[in-house]
Amino acid sequence: MSAPTTRRLEFIAVAFIAVLLIVVFPLLNSYGIISNFTLNLWGKYLCYALLAISVDLLWGYTGLLSLGQALFFSLGGYMLGMHLMRMIGDLGQYKKPIPDFLIFLGWTELPTFWKPFSSFPFAAAMVLLLPGLVALVFGFLAFRSRIKGVYFSILTQALTYGGSLMFFRNDLLMGGNNGFTDYKFLLSADVRDASTQRALFIATALTLVLVYLSCSWLSRTKLGLIQRAIRDGENRVLFSGYAAAGFKLFIFVVAALIASVGGALYVPQVGIINPSEMTPDKSLEAVVWVAVGGRGTLVGPVIGAIVVNALKSWATRAYPDLWLFFLGGMFIVVVLLLPGGIVSIPGRLKTWWAHRTAASAETATPVAS
Repeated sequence: MSAPTTRRLEFIAVAFIAVLLIVVFPLLNSYGIISNFTLNLWGKYLCYALLAISVDLLWGYTGLLSLGQALFFSLGGYMLGMHLMRMIGDLGQYKKPIPDFLIFLGWTELPTFWKPFSSFPFAAAMVLLLPGLVALVFGFLAFRSRIKGVYFSILTQALTYGGSLMFFRNDLLMGGNNGFTDYKFLLSADVRDASTQRALFIATALTLVLVYLSCSWLSRTKLGLIQRAIRDGENRVLFSGYAAAGFKLFIFVVAALIASVGGALYVPQVGIINPSEMTPDKSLEAVVWVAVGGRGTLVGPVIGAIVVNALKSWATRAYPDLWLFFLGGMFIVVVLLLPGGIVSIPGRLKTWWAHRTAASAETATPVAS
């Protein structure tokens, strides 16, 4: 199949899924055919799909296994969460215009760094600026030192672990172990209202489609070719005269921004953000989503995030003590028996059928005497 034909089929498939998510699902929800709980659950899955794409952009296309993407996901959530906490106003437990946890810690006035978050544009800007700055500084230091492979994975894991430990501290004034919850309003709309949740789902689905199309376009540019060249042989890229560190830094920052946007959309739909979302095991889960779906394909991570989290939703209700065994077993099966992930199944079946047909034809051909 030619490349233009493949791209045309990809465009048709993406357009169909986009209409299904952006138009059909919300419409069915408005008529009560799909429950608010189901729509909210799928909104969470789509946020996780954005996180999975950010992992795949690094691991699948650039060969950088980052175990710290959950940090950027959580930072984006915290930045929007601060605005949502400011919008509670005096409707909290203590009936005062500052978050309840600050009153519990003995604060009578709002800390200075909290005050600008009463503005939604400022909070939205910080969703991009803070994670982007962290990624830029960390990536610059790591790639300048030519850290790669397992050492890069360990460093990113240490980064997210350090971030989670910092946010668990009450003296950081970010909610400590409990984080942020009990949101009331977003852009003057009741966050808990069905119409608001429907709008958030549409925004998430639209963002996912735009991110997918942007990354798909990026993979076909010169930058995308250099990405895959770095993944397949970084030394050859260096010998060709390209500064691999600069390209890796750019992709690392872009991946952090994608994860951060996913985290910002996650918070008002799930209704909570706390440091447990940025622990290393969350990043490891995202790696499993990408492996199960199919790394280096963009559509694979989306499928993997939805399938694995849907299975998790079922397993944690039916067999709550066995979920981690399910997750580990799934990863082992994929690595050993299905290295291309779920998206490779149609191709494998097509190859198997072609071999079977050829073998049958060869058997049926009479042998000349």
